[in-house]
Amino acid sequence: MPITPEEDRRLREIAKELRMTVIDVMAWAGGAHVGGSLSCLDILVALYFKYLKLNPADPEWEERDRFILSKGHAAASYIPVLSKRGFFPHDELRSFNHFGSPFAMHPDCNKIVGCDVSAGSLGHGLPIAFGLGAGFRFQGRNNKVVCLMGDGECCEGSIWEAAMSIAHYKTTNVIPIVDRNMLMIDGTTEQEIGLEPFAEKWRAFGFQPLEIDGHSFPAICHALDIAWAAKDRPVVIIAKTVKGKGVDFMENRLEYHYASGDSTMCEKAKASIEAMYREG
Repeated sequence: MPITPEEDRRLREIAKELRMTVIDVMAWAGGAHVGGSLSCLDILVALYFKYLKLNPADPEWEERDRFILSKGHAAASYIPVLSKRGFFPHDELRSFNHFGSPFAMHPDCNKIVGCDVSAGSLGHGLPIAFGLGAGFRFQGRNNKVVCLMGDGECCEGSIWEAAMSIAHYKTTNVIPIVDRNMLMIDGTTEQEIGLEPFAEKWRAFGFQPLEIDGHSFPAICHALDIAWAAKDRPVVIIAKTVKGKGVDFMENRLEYHYASGDSTMCEKAKASIEAMYREG
């Protein structure tokens, strides 16, 4: 079913708050991968505040769904999402990337409550997702496994090996999502190593590709409804996003793949986020 206007409003309010937190984390840490964290934030909000079956009071609950942040450098949004969902207090985020902190530039499942899989080297998330999904199916369990990838990491051969396996074994409980913001660390995806026709490649591998606006909660939720219900073939969601979304001077700017900022820059960023939600 389409989400209601009230639910859309609730998710947007959460996303606004978390966008502000991403800017705070960038300041507290002395720098962060802010561009890609802002591009995938709405996807994370939809997953953690509507779809994923979780229990923050029992983080190791066996019946929980699993989430893998394959684009681990987006920890600056993922870790605040976990905090907002209730896995640990907000104030702990102030230690992000400090010595002795559980929170680093890439998430570590051995240190972060609510994190299922550590991230680091790009391209390993989807193979892990396939293994988890196949294992759950073998056990007769209904757990979903969602894997969020960056489009740049789809240059990795391990992504396509996993995609072949997911399609061949019809592990439809595995849901890949690609944050398609079109930018890699060194340039655009199409300049560095072209992905297009991207959706058709996934289709050729046996998937039903859904291309959506990755900043529209109605679109995200509609695609997740289809993916959640899939039985005959796996669904991949290609979410078209804007790197740095919400901060006008960061949007689609390569130099904000990783950035740091002083109080003046952070105030300016937050004012831009405030304006975006006020106007839209």
